[in-house]
Amino acid sequence: MSVLQIDNIRKTYGSIIAVESLSLTVQAGNVYGILGPNGSGKTTTLGIILGIIKMKSGAYTWFDGKYGNKARLKIGTLLETPNFYPYMTADQNLNVVAHIKGVKNPNFDEVLEMVNLTGRRNSYFRTYSLGMKQRLAIAAAMVGNPEVLIFDEPTNGLDPQGIAEVRETIREIAGRGKTIIMASHILDEVEKICSHVAIIKNGNLLADGEIGSIINNEVKTEVSSNQNVLLKSILSQTSWVKNIEDLNGIFQVILDDGKTASDLNQLAFQQGIMLNHLVSKNRSLETEFLEITKN
Repeated sequence: MSVLQIDNIRKTYGSIIAVESLSLTVQAGNVYGILGPNGSGKTTTLGIILGIIKMKSGAYTWFDGKYGNKARLKIGTLLETPNFYPYMTADQNLNVVAHIKGVKNPNFDEVLEMVNLTGRRNSYFRTYSLGMKQRLAIAAAMVGNPEVLIFDEPTNGLDPQGIAEVRETIREIAGRGKTIIMASHILDEVEKICSHVAIIKNGNLLADGEIGSIINNEVKTEVSSNQNVLLKSILSQTSWVKNIEDLNGIFQVILDDGKTASDLNQLAFQQGIMLNHLVSKNRSLETEFLEITKN
C-alpha cells in the first residue's frame, strides 16, 4: 500500500528554488530517509506534505486518499526542536498533546516505555537531558497511535549517547510496523536506520530506492608491503586484480567476483612478499552520496 505519493511538487521563494519537480513514493512499513545537505529542500518538502507550506505546483496524496481530509490525524510529527512546558512532567506534557490531538482517555504507558522514559515520567521536563527531551518528543508524536511518523533531523544537536538513544527508539518504532519518514543530513544515521532513501540536492531528486540499491556492492581492497615495487608488478600481472590505485604507498584494488582478500594474501605469500596492510572496504552510503552530489 502506498502511504505517500508525491508528484512533481515545486516550491520557490522569489527567485530561489527550494523544491523542483520532486516525485516520491513511500510504501507502508518503509523507514524512508530523505537525505541531503543543509538547504537541499528536505524541511520544505516535509512542510509541504504536512500542509504547513503551500507548494507552487504539483500534488501529493496520503494513504491513497483513504482518509480524505482527515489523513493528518494519522500522522505523528517531530519537527525541529521539541517544545514542552519546562515545569510539567512527561505525563502532564503528553496530556496537553493528547488534548490538542483530541485523544480521549489516553494511556501513556506504552509510548513512555518505548522511548525508555517510564522511570522519569514524573520528572519535570526542565531536568531532562537533550536526548531525553528528544525522546519525549518522539513519544508525543506517537500519541494517538498514528500510522506514519515524520521526523526532521531527529538527532540534530545531540551528543553521541543521545544520538544512539534516539536511533534505538526509532528502530523500536519501526520494528512495530510503523512507517517512518525521516529527513537528515547525517549519512551514518540514515544508513543505520532507514530501509529506503531519497537523495536530494538544491530541491532536485538525484537518486532514490532501497538502501541496498543505492549503495554499489563493489568491494575495494587495500594492500601494501615493504616490497611495494615488486607487489605492484605482481598485482599488475594478475588477471583477477583490477583498477590498481596507489594511495601514498597503499594500493587500492578491486578483485573479480569470487576472489577475496585471502586470495590476495596467498598470492603475495607465494611470491615471497609479506603484507603489512590488507583491508577490504565495502562502499558506504557516504561514498555514494558524495559521488551522487559532487556536481
